[in-house]
Amino acid sequence: MTVKPVFNAATPVTQAPAPDAFLDDVVQGFSRAQKTLPAKYFYDAAGSDLFEAITRLPEYYPTRTEMRILDARGAEIAAALPRGGALVEFGSGSTAKVRRLLPHLPDLAAYVPVDVSGEFLQAQAAGLRRDFPALRVEPVAADFTQPFSLPAGLGDAPRAGFFPGSTIGNFEPEEASRLLRQFGAILGEDAVLVVGVDLVKAHAVLEAAYDDAAGVTGAFNRNVLTRINRELAGGFDPDAFAHRAVFNSQASRIEMHLVSRVAQTVPVAGRRFDFAAGESIHTENSYKYTVEGFRALAAEAGWTGTAVWTDPEALFSVHALKRVG
Repeated sequence: MTVKPVFNAATPVTQAPAPDAFLDDVVQGFSRAQKTLPAKYFYDAAGSDLFEAITRLPEYYPTRTEMRILDARGAEIAAALPRGGALVEFGSGSTAKVRRLLPHLPDLAAYVPVDVSGEFLQAQAAGLRRDFPALRVEPVAADFTQPFSLPAGLGDAPRAGFFPGSTIGNFEPEEASRLLRQFGAILGEDAVLVVGVDLVKAHAVLEAAYDDAAGVTGAFNRNVLTRINRELAGGFDPDAFAHRAVFNSQASRIEMHLVSRVAQTVPVAGRRFDFAAGESIHTENSYKYTVEGFRALAAEAGWTGTAVWTDPEALFSVHALKRVG
Protein backbone atom coordinates (compact mmCIF):
# COMPACT_ATOMS: atom_id res chain seq x y z
CA MET A 1 0.00 0.00 0.00
CA THR A 2 1.29 3.46 -0.92
CA VAL A 3 1.49 5.94 1.94
CA LYS A 4 0.48 9.44 0.92
CA PRO A 5 2.23 12.46 2.44
CA VAL A 6 0.42 14.48 5.08
CA PHE A 7 -0.80 17.92 4.00
CA ASN A 8 -1.91 20.97 5.89
CA ALA A 9 -5.25 22.55 4.94
CA ALA A 10 -5.30 23.44 1.25
CA THR A 11 -4.37 27.05 0.64
CA PRO A 12 -4.22 28.46 -2.89
CA VAL A 13 -0.72 29.57 -3.81
CA THR A 14 -0.25 32.72 -5.89
CA GLN A 15 3.06 33.58 -7.52
CA ALA A 16 1.85 36.33 -9.81
CA PRO A 17 4.11 38.03 -12.35
CA ALA A 18 5.52 41.47 -11.48
CA PRO A 19 2.84 44.16 -11.87
CA ASP A 20 4.69 45.91 -14.69
CA ALA A 21 5.52 42.74 -16.65
CA PHE A 22 2.56 43.07 -19.02
CA LEU A 23 3.31 46.71 -19.79
CA ASP A 24 7.02 46.01 -20.24
CA ASP A 25 6.31 43.20 -22.69
CA VAL A 26 3.85 45.36 -24.67
CA VAL A 27 6.25 48.30 -24.90
CA GLN A 28 9.17 46.08 -25.90
CA GLY A 29 7.09 44.13 -28.39
CA PHE A 30 5.55 47.20 -30.02
CA SER A 31 8.97 48.84 -30.32
CA ARG A 32 10.30 46.16 -32.65
CA ALA A 33 10.30 46.35 -36.45
CA GLN A 34 7.94 43.35 -36.42
CA LYS A 35 5.58 44.15 -33.56
CA THR A 36 4.98 41.20 -31.23
CA LEU A 37 3.01 40.18 -28.16
CA PRO A 38 3.71 37.10 -25.99
CA ALA A 39 0.95 34.54 -26.43
CA LYS A 40 0.62 34.06 -22.66
CA TYR A 41 -1.36 37.33 -22.50
CA PHE A 42 -4.22 35.71 -24.40
CA TYR A 43 -5.30 33.96 -21.23
CA ASP A 44 -7.25 36.35 -19.06
CA ALA A 45 -10.70 35.05 -17.99
CA ALA A 46 -12.31 36.02 -21.30
CA GLY A 47 -9.43 34.61 -23.31
CA SER A 48 -9.52 31.33 -21.42
CA ASP A 49 -13.24 31.01 -22.14
CA LEU A 50 -12.68 31.78 -25.83
CA PHE A 51 -9.93 29.20 -26.05
CA GLU A 52 -12.23 26.58 -24.55
CA ALA A 53 -14.72 27.49 -27.29
CA ILE A 54 -11.97 27.04 -29.89
CA THR A 55 -11.29 23.52 -28.65
CA ARG A 56 -14.86 22.57 -29.55
CA LEU A 57 -14.71 23.87 -33.14
CA PRO A 58 -14.91 21.32 -35.98
CA GLU A 59 -11.72 22.69 -37.60
CA TYR A 60 -9.66 22.52 -34.41
CA TYR A 61 -8.46 18.92 -34.38
CA PRO A 62 -5.70 19.07 -31.67
CA THR A 63 -7.94 18.97 -28.59
CA ARG A 64 -10.34 16.27 -29.69
CA THR A 65 -7.50 14.16 -31.12
CA GLU A 66 -5.46 14.41 -27.93
CA MET A 67 -8.61 13.59 -25.93
CA ARG A 68 -9.10 10.44 -28.00
CA ILE A 69 -5.52 9.39 -27.32
CA LEU A 70 -5.99 9.99 -23.58
CA ASP A 71 -9.27 8.05 -23.61
CA ALA A 72 -7.89 5.14 -25.62
CA ARG A 73 -4.43 4.94 -24.00
CA GLY A 74 -5.07 6.57 -20.62
CA ALA A 75 -4.21 3.47 -18.60
CA GLU A 76 -0.87 3.13 -20.42
CA ILE A 77 -0.07 6.82 -20.01
CA ALA A 78 -0.95 6.70 -16.31
CA ALA A 79 1.27 3.64 -15.89
CA ALA A 80 4.22 5.74 -17.07
CA LEU A 81 3.75 8.03 -14.04
CA PRO A 82 5.18 7.24 -10.58
CA ARG A 83 2.87 5.56 -8.08
CA GLY A 84 1.75 7.79 -5.22
CA GLY A 85 3.16 10.83 -6.97
CA ALA A 86 2.26 14.51 -7.18
CA LEU A 87 1.13 15.45 -10.68
CA VAL A 88 1.91 19.03 -11.75
CA GLU A 89 -0.01 20.31 -14.79
CA PHE A 90 1.67 23.29 -16.43
CA GLY A 91 -0.92 25.66 -17.91
CA SER A 92 -3.83 23.57 -16.65
CA GLY A 93 -6.68 25.53 -18.25
CA SER A 94 -9.99 23.67 -18.03
CA THR A 95 -8.39 20.50 -16.53
CA ALA A 96 -10.47 18.52 -19.07
CA LYS A 97 -7.49 16.42 -20.13
CA VAL A 98 -6.20 15.47 -16.70
CA ARG A 99 -9.71 14.24 -15.92
CA ARG A 100 -9.04 11.50 -18.50
CA LEU A 101 -6.05 10.30 -16.49
CA LEU A 102 -7.36 10.65 -12.94
CA PRO A 103 -9.50 7.48 -12.99
CA HIS A 104 -6.30 5.55 -13.76
CA LEU A 105 -4.40 7.20 -10.86
CA PRO A 106 -6.26 6.07 -7.71
CA ASP A 107 -3.22 6.52 -5.47
CA LEU A 108 -2.24 9.98 -6.72
CA ALA A 109 -0.91 11.95 -3.75
CA ALA A 110 -1.82 15.39 -5.12
CA TYR A 111 -2.72 17.26 -8.26
CA VAL A 112 -1.11 20.69 -8.71
CA PRO A 113 -2.71 22.75 -11.50
CA VAL A 114 -0.59 25.76 -12.49
CA ASP A 115 -2.17 28.55 -14.52
CA VAL A 116 -1.67 32.29 -14.98
CA SER A 117 -5.43 32.99 -14.93
CA GLY A 118 -6.05 32.85 -11.17
CA GLU A 119 -9.83 33.26 -11.23
CA PHE A 120 -10.29 30.56 -13.85
CA LEU A 121 -7.81 28.32 -12.00
CA GLN A 122 -9.72 28.52 -8.72
CA ALA A 123 -13.01 27.70 -10.43
CA GLN A 124 -11.49 24.64 -12.07
CA ALA A 125 -9.88 23.51 -8.81
CA ALA A 126 -13.23 23.76 -7.05
CA GLY A 127 -14.83 21.62 -9.75
CA LEU A 128 -12.14 18.96 -9.40
CA ARG A 129 -12.54 18.83 -5.62
CA ARG A 130 -16.28 18.34 -6.10
CA ASP A 131 -15.90 15.59 -8.71
CA PHE A 132 -12.88 13.87 -7.10
CA PRO A 133 -13.42 14.39 -3.35
CA ALA A 134 -10.55 12.07 -2.36
CA LEU A 135 -8.05 14.00 -4.50
CA ARG A 136 -5.81 16.60 -2.92
CA VAL A 137 -5.87 19.65 -5.24
CA GLU A 138 -3.18 22.29 -4.67
CA PRO A 139 -3.58 25.09 -7.27
CA VAL A 140 -0.73 27.49 -8.00
CA ALA A 141 -1.50 30.78 -9.76
CA ALA A 142 1.73 31.45 -11.63
CA ASP A 143 3.26 32.04 -15.03
CA PHE A 144 4.69 28.59 -15.79
CA THR A 145 7.19 30.13 -18.22
CA GLN A 146 8.96 31.61 -15.18
CA PRO A 147 10.47 29.73 -12.21
CA PHE A 148 7.97 29.08 -9.42
CA SER A 149 7.80 26.98 -6.27
CA LEU A 150 5.62 23.96 -5.71
CA PRO A 151 3.41 23.86 -2.59
CA ALA A 152 5.42 22.94 0.49
CA GLY A 153 2.90 20.29 1.54
CA LEU A 154 3.84 17.86 -1.22
CA GLY A 155 6.43 16.25 1.03
CA ASP A 156 8.51 13.48 -0.50
CA ALA A 157 5.93 12.39 -3.06
CA PRO A 158 7.64 11.68 -6.40
CA ARG A 159 6.98 14.37 -8.99
CA ALA A 160 5.49 14.08 -12.43
CA GLY A 161 4.56 16.77 -14.94
CA PHE A 162 1.70 17.03 -17.42
CA PHE A 163 1.89 19.49 -20.31
CA PRO A 164 -0.87 18.66 -22.79
CA GLY A 165 -2.44 20.65 -25.58
CA SER A 166 0.62 21.13 -27.84
CA THR A 167 1.43 24.28 -25.83
CA ILE A 168 5.11 23.41 -26.24
CA GLY A 169 4.66 24.43 -29.87
CA ASN A 170 3.95 28.04 -28.87
CA PHE A 171 7.63 28.48 -28.01
CA GLU A 172 10.60 28.99 -30.30
CA PRO A 173 12.62 25.73 -30.28
CA GLU A 174 15.35 27.31 -28.12
CA GLU A 175 12.69 28.60 -25.71
CA ALA A 176 10.97 25.20 -25.70
CA SER A 177 14.28 23.57 -24.75
CA ARG A 178 14.76 26.09 -21.94
CA LEU A 179 11.21 25.50 -20.73
CA LEU A 180 11.70 21.74 -20.64
CA ARG A 181 14.89 22.27 -18.62
CA GLN A 182 12.97 24.50 -16.24
CA PHE A 183 10.27 21.85 -15.81
CA GLY A 184 13.02 19.40 -14.93
CA ALA A 185 14.42 21.78 -12.31
CA ILE A 186 10.97 22.29 -10.77
CA LEU A 187 10.05 18.60 -10.75
CA GLY A 188 13.45 17.33 -9.61
CA GLU A 189 15.51 14.21 -10.18
CA ASP A 190 13.97 11.16 -11.84
CA ALA A 191 10.83 13.10 -12.75
CA VAL A 192 8.48 11.99 -15.51
CA LEU A 193 6.85 14.42 -17.93
CA VAL A 194 3.92 13.73 -20.26
CA VAL A 195 3.74 16.22 -23.15
CA GLY A 196 1.22 16.72 -25.95
CA VAL A 197 2.88 17.56 -29.29
CA ASP A 198 1.15 18.48 -32.54
CA LEU A 199 2.54 16.81 -35.65
CA VAL A 200 3.41 18.06 -39.12
CA LYS A 201 0.54 17.55 -41.59
CA ALA A 202 -1.23 19.05 -44.63
CA HIS A 203 -1.07 22.85 -44.69
CA ALA A 204 -4.80 23.24 -45.36
CA VAL A 205 -5.67 21.25 -42.25
CA LEU A 206 -3.30 23.34 -40.15
CA GLU A 207 -4.47 26.73 -41.40
CA ALA A 208 -8.16 25.89 -41.01
CA ALA A 209 -7.54 24.90 -37.39
CA TYR A 210 -6.27 28.43 -36.64
CA ASP A 211 -8.69 30.39 -38.82
CA ASP A 212 -12.13 28.86 -38.27
CA ALA A 213 -15.20 29.75 -40.29
CA ALA A 214 -17.10 31.02 -37.23
CA GLY A 215 -14.38 33.54 -36.37
CA VAL A 216 -13.85 32.33 -32.80
CA THR A 217 -10.06 32.22 -33.18
CA GLY A 218 -10.14 35.76 -34.53
CA ALA A 219 -12.07 36.90 -31.45
CA PHE A 220 -9.55 35.09 -29.25
CA ASN A 221 -6.68 36.82 -31.04
CA ARG A 222 -8.26 40.28 -30.78
CA ASN A 223 -9.15 39.79 -27.11
CA VAL A 224 -5.54 40.58 -26.20
CA LEU A 225 -6.16 44.13 -27.48
CA THR A 226 -9.24 44.38 -25.24
CA ARG A 227 -7.08 43.26 -22.34
CA ILE A 228 -4.52 45.98 -23.12
CA ASN A 229 -7.36 48.54 -23.15
CA ARG A 230 -8.63 47.35 -19.77
CA GLU A 231 -5.37 46.80 -17.91
CA LEU A 232 -2.98 49.27 -19.56
CA ALA A 233 -5.23 52.20 -20.47
CA GLY A 234 -5.02 51.26 -24.14
CA GLY A 235 -7.01 52.83 -26.94
CA PHE A 236 -7.32 49.94 -29.38
CA ASP A 237 -10.34 49.38 -31.57
CA PRO A 238 -10.11 45.58 -31.87
CA ASP A 239 -12.27 45.64 -35.01
CA ALA A 240 -9.59 47.76 -36.70
CA PHE A 241 -7.36 44.66 -36.73
CA ALA A 242 -7.90 41.55 -38.86
CA HIS A 243 -6.99 38.05 -37.74
CA ARG A 244 -4.53 36.17 -39.96
CA ALA A 245 -3.15 32.63 -39.60
CA VAL A 246 -0.62 31.18 -42.06
CA PHE A 247 1.67 28.15 -42.10
CA ASN A 248 5.36 29.00 -42.43
CA SER A 249 6.76 25.87 -44.10
CA GLN A 250 10.40 26.80 -43.62
CA ALA A 251 10.00 27.22 -39.87
CA SER A 252 7.38 24.43 -39.58
CA ARG A 253 4.99 26.65 -37.65
CA ILE A 254 1.59 28.30 -37.80
CA GLU A 255 1.87 32.07 -37.28
CA MET A 256 -0.99 34.17 -35.94
CA HIS A 257 -1.06 37.91 -36.58
CA LEU A 258 -3.32 40.90 -35.95
CA VAL A 259 -3.18 43.05 -39.08
CA SER A 260 -3.99 46.75 -38.91
CA ARG A 261 -6.78 47.51 -41.41
CA VAL A 262 -5.85 51.22 -41.58
CA ALA A 263 -3.01 53.55 -40.64
CA GLN A 264 -3.58 54.43 -36.99
CA THR A 265 -1.92 55.61 -33.78
CA VAL A 266 -2.91 53.86 -30.56
CA PRO A 267 -2.22 55.05 -26.99
CA VAL A 268 -1.07 52.55 -24.34
CA ALA A 269 -0.31 53.69 -20.79
CA GLY A 270 0.54 57.22 -21.92
CA ARG A 271 2.69 56.09 -24.85
CA ARG A 272 1.66 56.17 -28.50
CA PHE A 273 2.34 53.49 -31.10
CA ASP A 274 1.96 53.91 -34.86
CA PHE A 275 0.57 51.17 -37.11
CA ALA A 276 0.72 51.38 -40.89
CA ALA A 277 -2.12 49.92 -42.93
CA GLY A 278 -1.30 46.23 -43.36
CA GLU A 279 1.25 46.20 -40.51
CA SER A 280 0.86 43.27 -38.15
CA ILE A 281 1.35 42.30 -34.54
CA HIS A 282 2.77 38.77 -34.41
CA THR A 283 0.83 37.24 -31.51
CA GLU A 284 1.53 33.51 -31.60
CA ASN A 285 3.56 30.71 -33.14
CA SER A 286 2.55 27.07 -33.06
CA TYR A 287 5.42 24.82 -34.08
CA LYS A 288 4.68 21.40 -35.53
CA TYR A 289 7.08 18.49 -34.97
CA THR A 290 7.80 15.00 -36.16
CA VAL A 291 8.02 12.39 -33.40
CA GLU A 292 11.76 12.09 -33.94
CA GLY A 293 12.20 15.86 -34.04
CA PHE A 294 10.51 16.39 -30.69
CA ARG A 295 12.43 13.58 -29.05
CA ALA A 296 15.67 15.19 -30.21
CA LEU A 297 14.56 18.53 -28.73
CA ALA A 298 13.66 16.85 -25.42
CA ALA A 299 17.03 15.07 -25.31
CA GLU A 300 18.84 18.39 -25.65
CA ALA A 301 16.89 19.58 -22.59
CA GLY A 302 17.80 16.62 -20.40
CA TRP A 303 14.87 14.29 -21.06
CA THR A 304 14.78 10.90 -22.73
CA GLY A 305 11.72 9.59 -24.53
CA THR A 306 10.30 6.42 -22.98
CA ALA A 307 7.01 6.08 -24.89
CA VAL A 308 4.87 7.85 -27.48
CA TRP A 309 1.21 7.45 -28.39
CA THR A 310 -0.44 8.76 -31.57
CA ASP A 311 -3.87 8.61 -33.20
CA PRO A 312 -4.45 6.40 -36.28
CA GLU A 313 -4.20 9.41 -38.64
CA ALA A 314 -0.92 10.58 -37.03
CA LEU A 315 -2.32 14.05 -36.40
CA PHE A 316 -1.10 14.33 -32.80
CA SER A 317 1.27 12.69 -30.33
CA VAL A 318 1.58 12.27 -26.56
CA HIS A 319 5.11 11.68 -25.25
CA ALA A 320 6.33 10.23 -21.96
CA LEU A 321 9.73 11.58 -20.99
CA LYS A 322 12.11 10.68 -18.16
CA ARG A 323 14.53 13.20 -16.71
CA VAL A 324 18.16 12.21 -17.09
CA GLY A 325 21.18 13.68 -15.39
